[in-house]
Amino acid sequence: MSLLLRAPALSRVLLVRPGATEFDDQGRIKGSLDMPLSELGERQAAAVARELSTISMGTIYTAPCESAQQTAHEIARGRDIRVKVIDCFRNIDHGLWHGKLIDEVRRNQPRVYRTGQESPGEICPPGGEAIRDAKARVAKALRKVIKKGRDEAVTLVIPDPLAMVVQCAISGEMLHDLWKCETDHGRWQLLEAAIS
Repeated sequence: MSLLLRAPALSRVLLVRPGATEFDDQGRIKGSLDMPLSELGERQAAAVARELSTISMGTIYTAPCESAQQTAHEIARGRDIRVKVIDCFRNIDHGLWHGKLIDEVRRNQPRVYRTGQESPGEICPPGGEAIRDAKARVAKALRKVIKKGRDEAVTLVIPDPLAMVVQCAISGEMLHDLWKCETDHGRWQLLEAAIS
């Protein structure tokens, strides 16, 4: 009797960073603050929607913040696609860092800034949420929505830095430079995730 091993089924995941907000435009830490898209962000969301217009997708799962929901609705506009808000996809709470310039953290807290570059999983903003806690918070919801995407791309609209955490969870990569991803917006990538 032989034992056959099957490779795990893969699901395609479209991970979309929402368009920019005014804080993104200014290089400020937005974290879990709820802000609308800036003019630049509206143009970015429209561009992402055009780029994704030929990709078949079912439900779009989005973070609860306004910029993510605006981007998700722009992608769904004119298509028979439902947008569903997932509370666990809310961005990381940056506590007392909300509204600070990233450059301000670099100047005033160089050791913390360096840790954010080299080992972002170790970061916990004062009065905020640790990156490792955010990873644990999002894991169950992520598994659940990925299982639903056996036939169509699973589309997630999640702001950074939580999008970076999700990307690393799916790809198995290590977390990298927190500060670079803080201003990463208005783009998408296609990932493959194993369905268990």
